[in-house]
Amino acid sequence: MSTSVSGKPWVADLILLGAVWGGSFLLMRISVVEFGPFATAGVRVAIAALFLLPILIYKGLGAELQRHWKRVFFVGLLNSGIPFTCYAFAQLSITTGLSSLLNATVPLFGAIVAWLWLHDQPPRSRILGLLIGFAGVAMLAWDQASFKPGASGIAPVWAVLACLLGCICYAASASYTQRFLSNLSPLVIATGSQIGATLGLALPALWLWPTQMPSQNAWLALLVVGVVSTGMAYILFFRLIANAGPARALSATYVVPVFAVLYGLVFLGEHITPWMLTCGAVIVVGTALSTGLLKLRRPRS
Repeated sequence: MSTSVSGKPWVADLILLGAVWGGSFLLMRISVVEFGPFATAGVRVAIAALFLLPILIYKGLGAELQRHWKRVFFVGLLNSGIPFTCYAFAQLSITTGLSSLLNATVPLFGAIVAWLWLHDQPPRSRILGLLIGFAGVAMLAWDQASFKPGASGIAPVWAVLACLLGCICYAASASYTQRFLSNLSPLVIATGSQIGATLGLALPALWLWPTQMPSQNAWLALLVVGVVSTGMAYILFFRLIANAGPARALSATYVVPVFAVLYGLVFLGEHITPWMLTCGAVIVVGTALSTGLLKLRRPRS
């Protein structure tokens, strides 16, 4: 059999979204050391909400958010509150490159959730992609399977599991959005979800607020990740769900590691091992097959 990648008009948006989200790993790594996981996630979504809310009001979409606020706020916890906290926690003990590679499993979980919940049954090639992708995850996780604390006092395996929990939340929120919020404006979902995440993280963020005031660089990193990698990115993300469906929108996550690894190498001096590259390639191939972006075709006789 031979492989082919069919061109799609939304691929350019996926690459742009991957570049923006790839930068979020670098920025969270800078801020989480001083803020801690809950405060990092809480400030991130609060900044995004403050950035998006005036735009929403200017567009005259406040009434639409008011009518659907319960479901939109709930999807904010699934799509931002919980996963942002999980990834901030993971950044304390593993590199941005590794966490971004684990983030590439989101389409795998998304395909399974869409299959079980939305009855979007994948063909055989996509099922094969799921198996290949999870094999890559298992290979990557096995390499980190140590419960011994690292330099930060957190075992790498807990960081890996936190990333996978975040991936499951991303996957569930995408199908939830298509099922219940597909008729809403992407700006309404993006703004409301960040408000919901802010409310959900407010108490733990304040309770675990750092005793020493974080530096200017840490605040600047959160400002950029809140406005660009969260506020602006989620408008694009929810538009992709509406135009291309949740499984294909989530496929942006296997573009993220390319940029996250590059940013980590250039700005943090991180190293990526040949084993991580091998596992990452397996994950990317599996996710590409599972989302239908990469298709297997029989050769013509």
